[in-house]
Amino acid sequence: MKVLIATEKPFAPVAVSGIREVVEKAGYELALLEKYTEKQQLLDAVADADALIIRSDKVDEAVFAAAKQLKIVVRAGAGYDNIDLAAATAHNVVAMNTPGQNANAVAELVMGLLVYAVRNFYNGKSGTELKGKTLGLLAFGNVGRNVARIAKGFGMNIQAYDAFCSAEAIEAAGVKSVPSREELFATSDVVSLHIPATPETVKSINGPLVKTMKKGAILLNTARKEVIDEETLLAALAEREDLKYITDIKPDADAQFAAQFPDRYFATPKKMGAQTAEANINAGIAAANQIVGYLKEGITKFQVNK
Repeated sequence: MKVLIATEKPFAPVAVSGIREVVEKAGYELALLEKYTEKQQLLDAVADADALIIRSDKVDEAVFAAAKQLKIVVRAGAGYDNIDLAAATAHNVVAMNTPGQNANAVAELVMGLLVYAVRNFYNGKSGTELKGKTLGLLAFGNVGRNVARIAKGFGMNIQAYDAFCSAEAIEAAGVKSVPSREELFATSDVVSLHIPATPETVKSINGPLVKTMKKGAILLNTARKEVIDEETLLAALAEREDLKYITDIKPDADAQFAAQFPDRYFATPKKMGAQTAEANINAGIAAANQIVGYLKEGITKFQVNK
């Protein structure tokens, strides 16, 4: 059995070593395709692979068609919108993610960005404090729970809305449950987005919704670029000169946001949520263990396609 790591942006060497240890201990061969620049390189590499580990690399119909022996692909991370799930199913390939492995890294970034925002990007002017402010979490999965844990240390009041998590489960974590997304936006000083990009959520965070936020509120996005309706958000920020938008995913209209709102908008140079040594290692090794578990025992706990 051959396990291929295909990463345009490679894992850290220590993560690759950990993956290799798991794979070779199971009696499988490990192959590496790192920093590739052409799609054809990926298509050639997957031709004889039985399993595939990726990061943000796109695995589409062309990849599945080229990978005649492929049985499983694992995205080392929580999001998996870079995998064509329908194509995976059509080619009888199991697709998985590694939920929770990057959660603390993303949560710490959320709080770092939030401190940066309330202190006016460290421009020397007086800012505000987080203590006593209300933090609203849109989705209460692994990342949301970790944000709540850290935010409690700042003395914030934390509330959450999640269409797929019960109010009882949210309250059990010491977080106030609110009944709707609309109430979350209207009653929070900060709304932090942790929703996936799905047909239901794409462009669901729009100007009219954002304009209901409290005076001086902050919208923070470390989820997915696609969930933002950029055109109407631009209009909302123009109308509401007290609002800020902070993200680690550059919008398509990044230049326009930066030009119009230099004191109220910030985007990191690239997506930073999982960019820690620990998350890199955790997600890679988790992917390797899930592959071994599936190939040897048929374990499909984190399967995301049907």
